[in-house]
Amino acid sequence: MRISTPFGAKSTADEVSEGIDLTGKRAVVTGGASGIGVETARTLARRGAAVTLAVRDRDRGATVAEEIIASTGNGRVDVRPLELTDHSSIAAFADGWDGPLHLLINNAGVMALPSRTPDPRGWEFQFATNHLGHFALTTRLHGALAAAGGARVVSVGSSGHLFSPVVFDDINFHFRPYDAILAYGQSKTAVNLFAVWASALWRDDGITVNSLNPGAIATSLQRHVGGTLATPAELRKTTEQGASTTVLLATSPLLDSVGGRYFNDNQEAVPTDHRPADVSELVASVAPYSLDRDNAERLWSVSTAAVA
Repeated sequence: MRISTPFGAKSTADEVSEGIDLTGKRAVVTGGASGIGVETARTLARRGAAVTLAVRDRDRGATVAEEIIASTGNGRVDVRPLELTDHSSIAAFADGWDGPLHLLINNAGVMALPSRTPDPRGWEFQFATNHLGHFALTTRLHGALAAAGGARVVSVGSSGHLFSPVVFDDINFHFRPYDAILAYGQSKTAVNLFAVWASALWRDDGITVNSLNPGAIATSLQRHVGGTLATPAELRKTTEQGASTTVLLATSPLLDSVGGRYFNDNQEAVPTDHRPADVSELVASVAPYSLDRDNAERLWSVSTAAVA
């Protein structure tokens, strides 16, 4: 059965987490110094969690942390450096983590880079950042997540996954012309597939992993695609609304023991057999290839070798 909640597209992160007490919980938010990452971290802190902002720009992260502390009254907000295309940075972050981790929010990402850009290991940069970096981080933190006894991993995906499956035979665009949207699409399909296989693999550890589409929010993520102007005004969201589905998946009792699923507008998405032309249908849909267990297992194998 699909998960249904009383919340919708215009619900805010505060509204979906009202009455939930996260005191004693520890959370990591990647990309927590900008966009919906800030609002995600702020809401988790407001609900009592100790929050670590995992960021590229430590100075900006420190400024955001101070602002979150001031606005929530929760002094348990800290900043640690993390570069998702630098495996030594990922290793340092994970190796430096001590104790249980209850909530891991894989929020950071890049979108529609105008030209093909390889990461230091040769992987297409969007796939490397949006999927492989978070794959490496999450698997390295597996012990901390298992120690929490009921940890949740929430990965920020996109309706962009409907533009491309993971093209396993040419992930890095060596044999086909580079296309920014197709590259972004397959990276976000990978985000969904990771949730499927990680949830299956780690079920006995009490770890659930889900993914989501936050919607159209005016943040720096859209700088290469002209912002949100292509999205009808009624479908655009504030950052507080954009963070709501992330926070719902991280905190709601409705998601207890639920994993391997993809959500949009605080509801589980509806499978489709084609890419809808209508934007309102597009953002509410999920491609079956992005939840397919065979694809998920294959991606896990590819990813494990890639980050070794």
